[in-house]
Amino acid sequence: MSWTLVADVVAAIFLLCGAFLAFAAGVGVVRFPDLLARMHAATKPQVLGLILVLIALGLRLRSWSAVGMLVLVVIFQLMTSPVAAHMVGRAGYRTGKVRPDLLVLDDLTADQEAADREKDVADREAAARAEDAEGDGDTRRG
Repeated sequence: MSWTLVADVVAAIFLLCGAFLAFAAGVGVVRFPDLLARMHAATKPQVLGLILVLIALGLRLRSWSAVGMLVLVVIFQLMTSPVAAHMVGRAGYRTGKVRPDLLVLDDLTADQEAADREKDVADREAAARAEDAEGDGDTRRG
């Protein structure tokens, strides 16, 4: 049994597992009931499925330049996918797309209320400064 045959068999197994995970991610996005569950289904198995497919491709190509490029793709995917999922979840929460009855722990409500209060205070201060500046301009003209 040669090394190339073993590498091809392992690549085929990784490719099938990666394809299954990507398919499961697609099914989860279609079938899950709420935003957070869909977001989880779109990120976790999809990233692992992509990594398995890229490992299979690296085993099949057997070129150091191609493997180096595939490693860069994996690193980029691992860096961007969690950030994108976090931003989608936060945007969905702020727009009311998250069902609060399904949450076990909700720490974001207190943070969002505090941020809203700080924004209101900053808006009032900016409006007061604008009125003062407008009033000062009127007294200078007179």
